[in-house]
Amino acid sequence: MGVFRRRRAALQAHVDAFGFGRRRRTYAVTGVMGGLAQLARRTLLGLAVLLIGLMIALRPPSAFLKGAVVVGAVLVGFGLRLAWRRFAAAQEINRCYLYPDGVVVTSLFGQVRDVVAWADVTTLGRQSTNSPLMAFHRIELGRRDAGPLVVLALGSDPALAKDLVQQAAQHDIRPLGFRG
Repeated sequence: MGVFRRRRAALQAHVDAFGFGRRRRTYAVTGVMGGLAQLARRTLLGLAVLLIGLMIALRPPSAFLKGAVVVGAVLVGFGLRLAWRRFAAAQEINRCYLYPDGVVVTSLFGQVRDVVAWADVTTLGRQSTNSPLMAFHRIELGRRDAGPLVVLALGSDPALAKDLVQQAAQHDIRPLGFRG
């Protein structure tokens, strides 16, 4: 049995102890660093586009070579992002698992970071931003006994936000005002 399978089996055994039932869906989530990485990536992409535009307009010596380097750097950035997504999914890093009776969130190391049963959730709050530099939804599940469970889903319209709202409605959890 490989490392990935052992980790996945250990995580599933840990979650089975809570009795949440069979997993419905899995989503990628992130923290503050993921949001900042998105901001940096989009800023660098904007600067690269600006630099290519300036090279077309000003035509410096060896503009083709300089443009090729800029385009290559952008392509490497997209490739690294795709590779990280695949690696994180395989390692079950920063994931949010929705179950019929609860929610489980893993950490950067693939370990269970937080668990909440739908019976313990009192409120669901959402905040979002959708600008050219950042697009994310911050979802907060308020609990009776502990602090809130907070997840950050990148993107302008992540499926996680929709599914959490839908499951909260099924469990008669009142949503707080949506701020976006």
